Amino acid sequence: MRFCTPTELRAGGALARADDFAAVFARVRDRLSTLRTLYGAGPLDIDFRGLAQQAREIRTVHSSLQWMGVVRRSTRTGAVHSLAGFTGAVEYEGDLTEFVPFLEAAYWSGVGRHTVWGNGVIETTTL
Repeated sequence: MRFCTPTELRAGGALARADDFAAVFARVRDRLSTLRTLYGAGPLDIDFRGLAQQAREIRTVHSSLQWMGVVRRSTRTGAVHSLAGFTGAVEYEGDLTEFVPFLEAAYWSGVGRHTVWGNGVIETTTL
């Protein structure tokens, strides 16, 4: 998985690690479910707990993530907003079959905070 633009993931109010597949998948799953609830046929009809347990079994075999500090200034108010996050690539191993459709959909929706400003763009390659 490649994090193309700065990506900030939160879990329980704290910063989550992108080399933790369970944390990444949880944010992808929640974003897609929320978008479907707001604009589609309702929340995803999936076993949230079961998929979360399976996601915890996926292991990281390689990570080349780096933190990027990025800010934006509002032209209307002059306020400065942090758009920081990590970029780079992570290679996961395990049975990812059930997760691939979610990760492919996340390419279009983004993941994490500040996706409306271009953050959270990911690309997934299955080896």
